[in-house]
Amino acid sequence: MISLRTQKSVTDRRRALEKELGIELPHIGTYAINGEIASEKNCENMIGVTQIPLGIAGPLELKITTTHNPQPIYPPKPRRRWTYRDFFLPLATTEGALIASVNRGCKVIGQSGGCEVTVTKVGVTRSPVFEVKDESEAASLTRWIGESSELFQTVTAQTSTYAKYLGSRAECVGNKVFVNMSFDTGEAMGMNMVTKATTAIARCIESEKKVRCITVAGNFDSDKKPSKENSERGRGRIVVASVTIPKEILTTTLKTTARAMYEVWKDKCVTGSALARAIGSNCHHANIVAAMYIATGQDPAHVVEGSVGSTTTNYTQAGDLDISVRLPCIMVGSIGGGTTLETQAEAMNIIDSGKKVEADTLAKVVGGAVLAGEISLLASLSEGSLSRAHESLARGKKK
Repeated sequence: MISLRTQKSVTDRRRALEKELGIELPHIGTYAINGEIASEKNCENMIGVTQIPLGIAGPLELKITTTHNPQPIYPPKPRRRWTYRDFFLPLATTEGALIASVNRGCKVIGQSGGCEVTVTKVGVTRSPVFEVKDESEAASLTRWIGESSELFQTVTAQTSTYAKYLGSRAECVGNKVFVNMSFDTGEAMGMNMVTKATTAIARCIESEKKVRCITVAGNFDSDKKPSKENSERGRGRIVVASVTIPKEILTTTLKTTARAMYEVWKDKCVTGSALARAIGSNCHHANIVAAMYIATGQDPAHVVEGSVGSTTTNYTQAGDLDISVRLPCIMVGSIGGGTTLETQAEAMNIIDSGKKVEADTLAKVVGGAVLAGEISLLASLSEGSLSRAHESLARGKKK
């Protein structure tokens, strides 16, 4: 429970603002989360809470890969097996029709036998900038950084029990060296621990090489910004989700065809995105990423990176549709940050029926949810029901 002291601070601050502005804020002052934790760890100058409607979609059926060593074959040869699991999707949004659309996509994925999802952990990045005398010293520093992984691993271990230094990529620009450092942050999203580790490594570099660190965050990492660097190389986790939708499911559930969805995808995601010079080519990845991030206590600013993914489709001679999404920058954690807030923790419990959700699993669920959203929107666009759906759901009208 919130302490009386903290509650008084929040209340006094809100009442002072009400007096200053000549307004009343009764709903902002009504909330169920622990205001003491929120005001100390998540939000400065707290005056209350803004609430966002929370809906549910699913179940989403995922095909998760496992390896099995059959016996008594020797030497054992790993075989790929699938574990089929259903997950529910807590989605926080004010956009009518979004959750209904994702729910329809989940239904199609289930009818199609589930979607395959893979996660590649590429690490969370920070990019310090160093000033050197000239280009020759810049090249020398770049080589030394590449050879100093063990040193940087040791320095990182001194700053955190969980963070692990993975490696760096450096670029020289005149007498400046930009270094994109990558870290494994375990179950946490980990930006704070990465910043702490990067600061310690930067101080080590300054001491060892007698150069000056201009900043520990030089935008080479593109934190909370779209970039070609991250869309191609990845940041945090790269998630790929795919499914083949049979012809009969396209016809009966989505009221469309593989060819029609493919043509919309080609003109919208490929040609349209190229005309806009977009980073990424998708229908609305950000919609689903934002709704899941807000619901589960992730940093919503990382939706920017979550928006740079791509959607691809192809149709078969049998009339089936192959569709996949690639999300190169999924920045999620199952501990820390906003996940400790009560309502967000409850939303995390929804995902896997109260079981502890690991960060890799959360990333897979986000990927599958995005795939569901892309399927439904492409189908709606291909058969002309987008406007009708928003008229019916977003405006509260009956069909």
